[in-house]
Parts: sequence; structure tokens; C-alpha cells
Amino acid sequence: MERHEVIIGNGGHRYRCIHDWGRDSLPAGYHYGNASHGVAIDAQGFVYVTHTGQPDSVFVFDDDGRFVRTMASIHVNPGGLGEDARNPQGVACGHGIDIRKEGNEEFIYLSPTHAQMGFTKLSMAGELVWKKNRDTVFTDANSAKALGIDLRPTNTSFRPDGGYYLGDGYGTGFLFQYDAADRFVRTIGGVGSESGKFRTPHGHWLDDRDGLPKLVVADRANERLQWFDMDGNHLSILGGFLFPAAIDQREENLLIADLHARVTILGRNNEVVVHLGDDANWRERVLADNFAMRKTPQLCPPGHFIHPHDACFDRHGNIFVTEWVVGGRVTKLERLDP
Repeated sequence: MERHEVIIGNGGHRYRCIHDWGRDSLPAGYHYGNASHGVAIDAQGFVYVTHTGQPDSVFVFDDDGRFVRTMASIHVNPGGLGEDARNPQGVACGHGIDIRKEGNEEFIYLSPTHAQMGFTKLSMAGELVWKKNRDTVFTDANSAKALGIDLRPTNTSFRPDGGYYLGDGYGTGFLFQYDAADRFVRTIGGVGSESGKFRTPHGHWLDDRDGLPKLVVADRANERLQWFDMDGNHLSILGGFLFPAAIDQREENLLIADLHARVTILGRNNEVVVHLGDDANWRERVLADNFAMRKTPQLCPPGHFIHPHDACFDRHGNIFVTEWVVGGRVTKLERLDP
């Protein structure tokens, strides 16, 4: 496949844009299916991409884009899970992926797209540590009123005390907080448009740029970010987004994957440093006809995006972007010296 490389960004945030990174190294028959959903990077620099293709639900690459292995077959639909045209039998249900070091080990937290699959914690070798399904989470939260609602978590974020948040972006609209011993603490949010409520809390992150840890949530359908303190109290809102889907951080910058065709970097004071790939005319085409462009990602001009679904920095300041497009697409934004 032809690889396009263009330069995007400005000032201290200029990047060589490498679309379809890693695709040429996939073995025959390996594919992203209906989407490449999530991306995370471990301490050694290996890149993990979740998807809805085959085989398994995660592809692993080295930092040069060479395929290493697949993992997480636990999130492949084996059948018998009910009718779901988006995830037919034998197809992966990979969505959110986050990696955290705990003691001397790293662990993977996975949030699948299928409502009847469990939110899971895996070792880096792919061994199951635990799984939380709908009934487990709702029982923990004593949310009897929610028992008729699907649990469809989208992402996880981590607290400095060893706890974590499970964001039920496609289900109840709550973030479920757990402590370091996996004990339920509280829910945050719920569905709504007022302050502290969410309409698709899709991604979230621990924002500690000013030394005071805060939870920041990509409140996607409300087109905003929201911040909370470590006790779950609402702090602030920042608008100006299109459809923010995921958040990452490096030094003083927040990275926002915006599903409506751009990637944004915020500065220390949450000012916009740069919109990467931002093009109003192109975005109009992307959003037309019920997102029809996602079915033909090959038509995307170099240096542009269709539907950035997740994005993260690596240890060198490069950015990896995964997109919600048919056939999947991973873009490496290789950071250039100012």
C-alpha cells in the first residue's frame, strides 16, 4: 500500500503524518474489520491497537510498525451472545484499551463494544486477571434502577491512589469509581446536559498538569470536556469541541481525539495550541450522508482525518491516532524538531 507522508501542525507541534502505519506488516487474513478503535503504548514502546476484525481483538506492533502478535481473544464474539449485527459471530469487539504499571508489572484494561462481554483486566501476556460484567458492576453500585440497561463501557482511566474509573459511555452514562482493591466507591455523572452530567462520556483521563490531580472527561455528545476533583465533585467545563472522544496527556499538553475529523492539542491553561487535520470543507464531506465517508477511507486526503476515535503520545512525543473507519486506519504523527 502506498504510504503518504505530509507535514501538519505548526510551531513546536509539527508532525510528519504517516497514514496506515503498520498495515503492511499484518499477516495475510489479519484485518481491523469495521474499525480500529483504541490505542495504547506500554513502557517498552509496543503499540496496542483494538479493533473489530480478526483474529483476536488486539494487534501489537513494535515502535517501527512491525507486527508482533495478536492477543485478547476474550473479546471475540463466539456466538450465543444475542443478536448484534455490529458484532457478528467470530468478529472481535475491541474498543477501549488502557495500560497501567502496578508495582513492577504493567496491566491492560479492556472495554469491549459488546454489551454481554465483561470489562477485563489482563496481564501483558494476555492472561485474565479479572472480569466485570453488567450484573457485577451494577450490583457493586447498588444501581437496581439500571439493571435493565446495558453496560457498554468505552474506556478506563486511573487514579494516583491505585484506583480507577470505568466509563460507561454507551450504556448508563455513569463513571464507576473503584479503589485500588477493586472495591466500588461511587458513581459520577449519569445522562444529561447540565453540569456534571454526560451524554456519552466516551473517554477520560487523570489531568495532573498543575500538580493537583483531576478527572477530565470527554463528554462527547455534549461537545465538551468536564473536570472533577478526586472526590467526584464537579469543577469546570470547556466547550469548543466537535465530538471529543478520547484524551491523553504529555507534560503540559492534553491531546483530544475528536471524532469529527480533527485532533486537538491543548496547552497548560487549556488554550488550543493546534488543531491537527482541521479543515471545515473536508469535515462537511466526512459528516455528510450519515458518515458515509467512513466506508471509503482511501478517499481521505493525506494530512486529514475522518473519525479519530483514540489518540495517544509515545515516550518521544509522537502521536498515534486510530480511526473509526471501515478497514481501520492507524496514523503515526512523527514529531519534528521545532
